[in-house]
Amino acid sequence: MTHGLVAGEPLTLRLLSAPTFWRCEPSWSWVSRPLPDHLLWCVLDGRGRLELDGAEQELHPGICAVFAPGDAPTAGHDPKRRLLVFGMHFEAGNGVAPAARWGEVVDRELLGVLARACDAGYRRGDLLGRRQAELCLEQLLGMIWDAVHNPGRSGTDTAVDEVARQLRQDPGREWTVAEMAGRAALSRAQFTRRFVAQLGMSPAQYLIQARIDRADQLLTEAGMTVTQVAAALGYTDVPYFSRQYKQRTGRSPSSARV
Repeated sequence: MTHGLVAGEPLTLRLLSAPTFWRCEPSWSWVSRPLPDHLLWCVLDGRGRLELDGAEQELHPGICAVFAPGDAPTAGHDPKRRLLVFGMHFEAGNGVAPAARWGEVVDRELLGVLARACDAGYRRGDLLGRRQAELCLEQLLGMIWDAVHNPGRSGTDTAVDEVARQLRQDPGREWTVAEMAGRAALSRAQFTRRFVAQLGMSPAQYLIQARIDRADQLLTEAGMTVTQVAAALGYTDVPYFSRQYKQRTGRSPSSARV
């Protein structure tokens, strides 16, 4: 079994087959010989089952596997709900197959986008297309690694993450916890508990940090004055902004200006 990536070492990938979509035939079944290389296997549609070394997994859209050399998986499917699978064979210089070979990728839309981009880049036939395909493969491997090691994320988890992303994108807005909770379809109390559990701080503190992070960027890269930055990020009291900035960065905003 491959034990995982070694911190600090670069990830090297080389495609050994074209990225391929295949709709399994009604009579299809798979009894693999020991694989000579790595294999990416992502289910985009249909229902079936997968087995490896006594472990079993029901197959449905979002289930993705990374097999390592020597693995000999078997699989079958419901001929009335035929599997649509995307995958490719590849060589990896480091261990990219998690010990638990498969996981469920929650973001199926991104899964499909990466699969199509990988296929299109490879089939374009030029050097940049080949590189695009390798980068898409790397992204897919990262998504599967995360799905294996952080399983069980719910729709609510995703909604809270989306609110946090919106705060980072537009920290100067006048956000309220009630509005944030509404966007996640939760009560204020539920939202706050979930937010703290996932992000490690309250929504209000997260918003302050997002504002200070953006302020630091504007001061060091855009050449805006302290007053301009404070106003852009929703602060009506410049000294208050300066205190928050110094508390979180260790320096005054004026010293950070380009």
